[in-house]
Amino acid sequence: MSARRILILGPPGAGKGTQAARLVEELGVPHVSTGEMLRTAVSAGTEVGKRAKAVMDAGRLVSDEIVIEIAEARLGKPDCAGGFVLDGFPRTAGQAQALDAMLERRSTPLDCCLALTVDVETVVERLLKRAEIEGRSDDTAETIRERMKVYEDQTAPLLEHYRGMGLVREVDGMGSPGDVAGRIGEALG
Repeated sequence: MSARRILILGPPGAGKGTQAARLVEELGVPHVSTGEMLRTAVSAGTEVGKRAKAVMDAGRLVSDEIVIEIAEARLGKPDCAGGFVLDGFPRTAGQAQALDAMLERRSTPLDCCLALTVDVETVVERLLKRAEIEGRSDDTAETIRERMKVYEDQTAPLLEHYRGMGLVREVDGMGSPGDVAGRIGEALG
């Protein structure tokens, strides 16, 4: 597998985290996720972490500016020099443009964008089951559908951006994690 700088896109519940973990293990590169980056910056008490914490404590979404700053710091760490698997970043057109610029400055462009495609109703069922198992009362059918709408409005358009760069490889995200991993392996050649 020659791809070492991979972006995984897909709606909530598509299995991005599960597949990112498999790729990270197989490739020996770090898993760079927005949630992990934010938690790390907040717990480290960095300036940007303090700004992110204030926004999150107020119940608001962290701005593109803060997310980009945290992502740039994370991707600049030595462990990312040999590659990475991005999960949850970028989520907006502004974040995608910032990612392209930061990777261009480092002469380390993305190798591919894996687009996990799933059936929305199946994903809603999957997330409701996960919420029940994990005791997540905030994941209701209504909130899940709202997150899907946000994905469609803000993140799905990034597929066209990366398609224009010839980077998108669509992968059927339905089925067992092993089946999906097999299809990803084929897509990555």
